[in-house]
Amino acid sequence: MSIVNCSLFPYAAAIFDLDGTLLDSMWVWHAVDRDFFAARGLAVPADYVEKIQSLTFRETAQYTVARLGLPESPEEIMAEWDEMSFREYRDRVRLKPGAGEVLRALRSRGVRLGTATNLSARVARTVLAQNGVLELFGALTTTEEVSRGKGYPDIYLLAARKLGAAPGQCVAFDDVAKSLLGIRAAGMAACAVYEPGSGDWNEMIRQFDVNIKGFEELL
Repeated sequence: MSIVNCSLFPYAAAIFDLDGTLLDSMWVWHAVDRDFFAARGLAVPADYVEKIQSLTFRETAQYTVARLGLPESPEEIMAEWDEMSFREYRDRVRLKPGAGEVLRALRSRGVRLGTATNLSARVARTVLAQNGVLELFGALTTTEEVSRGKGYPDIYLLAARKLGAAPGQCVAFDDVAKSLLGIRAAGMAACAVYEPGSGDWNEMIRQFDVNIKGFEELL
């Protein structure tokens, strides 16, 4: 079943992942990974993206430092990644087709909008502002604010509290199966969003009966 079959929109709040969900941005991180590893004379490990998919930004940096035995601290790695990606988000990253229209339609109906993202607050604010939708969001929540990654309910529960909505009143959108399980654990409706390379889409459809291949389905 697609969420489009639900009566109008039976939720008080909608919480969105950004990378790969609202934003056509996964190419940025493929380039960051490639350049980051190449600068150290390495290729990106085949399982690297899968290993970090539901980790926080800090956990990803910690994992990368430990896996590669790097001399830098996680904080230094995070700052490097943030700087490598910032200009791309500011200048080139765009919303997925239909996403802006869906956000505006939901907001016009009084639905409270929030984020649950691994992006830094600086990057999240910048990219949403550049795409003309920042003012639609009642609250931005990032994994910088919680101690565990998106496979756990923490970030979604925090986002709901910021929006003043009970978890059962929320739907959250993500393109990664582990994150969608974290949404479910928070007691929210979990909507899978298709993103090439984020996992087995047929398996995600089997696991999550609320799913969309694109935001145009909601219009």
